[in-house]
Amino acid sequence: MLQAEGTGKTIEKAIENALLELKAPREDVDIKILNEGGLFKKAKVLVSISKDVEEKYQAKSKKKAEVKVEVKEEKVAETKTGKPQEKEIKKEVKAEAKKEKKEEKAEIKEEKKAEKTKKENKYVEPKEFLEGFFKALDKEISIEIIEDEQTITYSVDGENMGEIIGRRGECFYAISNIMKTLTPKQDKRILLDISNYKEKREESLSSTARRIANKVAKSGRYYKLEPMNASERRVIHTALQNDDRVTTLSKGSEPRRYVIIFPKEYKE
Repeated sequence: MLQAEGTGKTIEKAIENALLELKAPREDVDIKILNEGGLFKKAKVLVSISKDVEEKYQAKSKKKAEVKVEVKEEKVAETKTGKPQEKEIKKEVKAEAKKEKKEEKAEIKEEKKAEKTKKENKYVEPKEFLEGFFKALDKEISIEIIEDEQTITYSVDGENMGEIIGRRGECFYAISNIMKTLTPKQDKRILLDISNYKEKREESLSSTARRIANKVAKSGRYYKLEPMNASERRVIHTALQNDDRVTTLSKGSEPRRYVIIFPKEYKE
């Protein structure tokens, strides 16, 4: 039996009664409310085994059916030999049902324990996270793991990655932050790269920094860049650290912190 109806004073009680009849935990079922109940009516629900766990419960039903057939065959055989043993048969059936119920309870308990452990353990390996994330977006990707003395970079490649990266990398950095948050602590820094975005972005920022530095050096006036995250600000500082004409300074508060490029001899 892969579905059962339940009634109760409340919807929650009706669900509880249906789960008891179905002998299944709540996470394994789909729930349909047939009647919300009221002052003189009981709530009524239909609880069905979810498709993703149907096979497990079908196997249980098959096992029950096989047990009943075996008991029936034993009873028929004994009747033919002239030695009916109804009491013994009933006793065996009862014992088998009790054993099966005990096994089901133990199985449900183990499943709940496993689910609880899974929820408590919030950490996940970076590759596992990325595979699950892009699968949810229906994106086919390949992941290359590049490791050096200080970092481990997970380089993702696939088609139409521009929409995943987002304008100026907003989505890219959001995915990167989530991945780092969910990753267990390691000795090396965990980094993300999508379609070589980081290298392209660093080249673009370095080029922009040098171009603006030329303007600042000629005009003698500072230039304020758009807000950037810490890693992008670092690219600007690094690109101009050896430029004798200008100097750089980060100002503002996150997430609106920005870089200012000053001439060495600043003019008001």
